[in-house]
Amino acid sequence: MLHAPENAGITLTDSFAMLPTAAVSGFYFSHPESSYFAVGKIGRDQLEDYAQRKGWDIETAERWLAPNLG
Repeated sequence: MLHAPENAGITLTDSFAMLPTAAVSGFYFSHPESSYFAVGKIGRDQLEDYAQRKGWDIETAERWLAPNLG
């Protein structure tokens, strides 16, 4: 129906896996009464904890998480 091999180069294996493996598909559902939430900005305590768990220094964590810092 979509002509995926011709239009996007996507094929299916015998077990219906998509190739290339980076291809993504899914079912998306919505409801008029559904609600969504936003993730807030990351605080300094969260930044320090994340850096420690990743084994990074604070500067590296700040660089990677810059758009999300509060």
